[in-house]
Amino acid sequence: MTAFVAAVIEQLKATSPLEGVAVLLAVAYLWLAMRQSQWCWPAALVSTLLYVWLFYDVALLSESLLNVYYMAMAVYGWWSWRQGTAGGKLPVNSRPLGWHLKVIGAGAALSLAWGHLMATHTQAAFPYLDAATSCFAVITTWMVTRKVLENWLYWIAIDGLSIWLYLQKDLAMTALLFVAYVLMAIAGYWSWRRALQPA
Repeated sequence: MTAFVAAVIEQLKATSPLEGVAVLLAVAYLWLAMRQSQWCWPAALVSTLLYVWLFYDVALLSESLLNVYYMAMAVYGWWSWRQGTAGGKLPVNSRPLGWHLKVIGAGAALSLAWGHLMATHTQAAFPYLDAATSCFAVITTWMVTRKVLENWLYWIAIDGLSIWLYLQKDLAMTALLFVAYVLMAIAGYWSWRRALQPA
């Protein structure tokens, strides 16, 4: 454990200012999203723009492409949360277990296909894990834009896997960000659950 902490501290010392700004904006995004503030989306837009470059630079190609998608979803999320529903603000909602089983099955199939493509046609590092975290993040980000309560449970799993992935690529500050993300996702779930309107 001491060797792990020492390695993380060394990686933090080598962190670029660009990664630091991306991390701060990413934390701002999640904090604002937990509070259902539409201002989470501009923070997400700038943070993801920075991460497109950072992930491309360390050959996490699926993660880089994922952040291009996040940029588009930041624009859509801003629009979606501002539009709401006919009755006003977009409410938190929940989906049944069968819906989630279909989502997980589709996400797993897509992850395997994308991972195979990345493994055979690119120099991507950890192509299957990179593909899995990216594919499920695509699905889960859409859930956030529609305020699906269970998005937070998906993020706990995605972020947990991402911590290991980022440590392998010497992105220590980003790995620590994702530790915070796991904790914030737990808090976000309970916050949104309290806001859930009965069906």
